[in-house]
Amino acid sequence: MSAEEPLLSVRDLRISFDGAEAVRGLSFDVRAGEVLALAGESGAGKSLTARALLGLVPRDAAVRGSVRLRGRGPSGQRAAGTELVGASRRTLAGLWGRRVAFVPQDALSALSPVHPVGDQIAAAVRSLHGVTRREAQGRAAGALDRVGVPAARLGAYPHELSGGMRQRAVIALATAGDPELVVADEPTTALDPDLRDQVLGLLAERRETTGGSLVLVTHDLEAVRERADRVLVLYAGRHAESGPAAPVLARPRAPYTAGLLASLPPAVPVPGRGRRLPAIGGTPPAPGEPATGCAFAPRCPLADGRCRAEVPAPRPVGAPADGREVSCHHAAGLPASLTALFREAA
Repeated sequence: MSAEEPLLSVRDLRISFDGAEAVRGLSFDVRAGEVLALAGESGAGKSLTARALLGLVPRDAAVRGSVRLRGRGPSGQRAAGTELVGASRRTLAGLWGRRVAFVPQDALSALSPVHPVGDQIAAAVRSLHGVTRREAQGRAAGALDRVGVPAARLGAYPHELSGGMRQRAVIALATAGDPELVVADEPTTALDPDLRDQVLGLLAERRETTGGSLVLVTHDLEAVRERADRVLVLYAGRHAESGPAAPVLARPRAPYTAGLLASLPPAVPVPGRGRRLPAIGGTPPAPGEPATGCAFAPRCPLADGRCRAEVPAPRPVGAPADGREVSCHHAAGLPASLTALFREAA
């Protein structure tokens, strides 16, 4: 198996409901051992894309394109990959927990309310590893201990745990089989800053321990800055910008990314400035809403006639080794500081 081969390859992914596309032609890779963040506003298509990586899209969705998980032979040698788009339920069930896993944003609804969390994790362990009930209970206790939940809480029901502990229990449940790829969908939603940092730290620690990959779905750009190796910024179900997280957030080349960053509060308050933060004018289109040209054009201060007429394709920017791409007709001639442009416009 080639060291350069990505763990997961997505090509021209399109997801529609009743003919209306909510995800529109996304192509990207998830490399072995990396953290890839999917970022953007609500309705950008992040969660839908993330679910497609595991074959978990709603039943009424029409999915086209390719999501291919790298093959793994019996001795680690290269093998034919598994296509997840259109895969049977049996094929997907054979991957869930073993090679790919999902951490949802609503931990309470992800757990059964009528079974102790320890029993739920033990059941997953038995299913994945074929061990005895007693051994499964021991492994469940170990899994909870690794995410900072005391063994005394093994018999607790989900409603008896705090929000932070429930999210930890879901992480323990999802990673019980040491999967190669974990997809975490807004795992810090509704958590206070301390718990947010703890949950993100746990996910990073699990990745480092197992050598697996993590896809982090978030609108929290600080989480992207702190935890991601690469970032894919989505807008209206399309690619806006992608590349290594640090340079993308330090010097965005897509107007939409710059607008998001401009709306963040400054790390150090600026003397003489009011409390109002800059914001991107207008509203994002509804998922699946038809768009002519660049979907961001109605909100972009740099849009012109071409932007309103033609859909921009992702194009490389910077050094080829950087792997950065921007979907903007004016990528080559944009101002040096796009973020400042949005702040001034506010």
